[in-house]
Parts: sequence; structure tokens; C-alpha cells
Amino acid sequence: MFRKTIAAALLATAIAGGGAFPAIAASDADVNAAIDSNLGNHARYETTIKAFQQAVTDGHKQDVAAFVRYPIVVSIGGRKRTITSAAAFVKAYGSIMTPDIVGAVKGQKYEDLFVNYQGVMFGSGEVWINGICLDRKCKSFVPKVVTIQHGSSSN
Repeated sequence: MFRKTIAAALLATAIAGGGAFPAIAASDADVNAAIDSNLGNHARYETTIKAFQQAVTDGHKQDVAAFVRYPIVVSIGGRKRTITSAAAFVKAYGSIMTPDIVGAVKGQKYEDLFVNYQGVMFGSGEVWINGICLDRKCKSFVPKVVTIQHGSSSN
């Protein structure tokens, strides 16, 4: 399956001055406008963001794993490791979803999300969500977690 991110599809537009802009928003409407401008269809992102936050807050490992795009490279014990499936993610959940990362996700207010062509950022970059294209022209996509890492505040 062809799997490029919407970010890659929109990068040329942003560079060419097509209107994509980074945003630190002050309201839900500002975040939605930034998502629409940079990534498209804020309703799909908003639903994913809120459901992902709830799964993390509730500690539902399988649900959290379902939001991740695989393979994903994460840091476990200071070493990079590629996680290739939801089952592997669940098995390593405690090492991937560290207290700092869980705290960043749980504490993130929707109206304070940072949005640019690379996706939607939680905290100081601990988690990024972006659209994964499901077809060559990226007319169909699904928002997924594409990055899980220690943010700049935890380095």
C-alpha cells in the first residue's frame, strides 16, 4: 500500500507559498483552521486527537496502539527501536509510553496544540499525529500517531 503522509503531499504547496502556515492557536476554532489549512479535514483530526488522549488517559494499551502508524521508531532505554506492530507496541507499552510522554498527552489542551505541515504536536514534541495517505493522490487518509519521542522539555 502506498503510504506517504499528507505532510509530504502538502510540503510543495507550503514551500510555494500555498498558504500552509504553522500555528499556535488560542481556541478550538484556531486549531481547526490551522489543521484545515495545513493538513485538511480538521474533524477527522479532532476526533482522533481526543480519542487518542482518552485512550492514553485511561491506560488502554491496545487502543493507544491502534492509533499508531507502523512501523514506528521509538527510543527505549536510550536506544532506537523499530516497533512493527500493535502487538509489539502493547508488549513494550511501559517503555514507550513513559511518564513524560503520557503526561504530555494527558495535559495537552486542544486549543493549545501546535499545527504545521508536519502534523499536530503534543507537548514539546513528545507525540505527533499526521495523516497517512491511503491512495496515491491522498484523497483518502487516516490520522495516525507518527512520532513518539522525548520532547525538548525532557532532554
